Amino acid sequence: MLEILGTIAGNILSLPGILGFALGMMTRRFPLGVALGILVGIGKTYVFAGMSFAGIEMVELVVAMGVGAVFGGMGTLVRRQGATV
Repeated sequence: MLEILGTIAGNILSLPGILGFALGMMTRRFPLGVALGILVGIGKTYVFAGMSFAGIEMVELVVAMGVGAVFGGMGTLVRRQGATV
């Protein structure tokens, strides 16, 4: 359980969370923002696995894709609605 929570938190603070949010803020189309976040999650997992698909753990890939999708979508929503305080 702690391993999964650590993987989720690590992805939120790493490229899928931060870069997915930033790329999501570059577009107003929700599906494109989500797709960009998913691509960042796949790319991060591939690069950190030593550029080999054999070294990728499926749980880590799914979590990275999920976090990227959520934060890419959130970035798109921030772009659409604006940050009003």
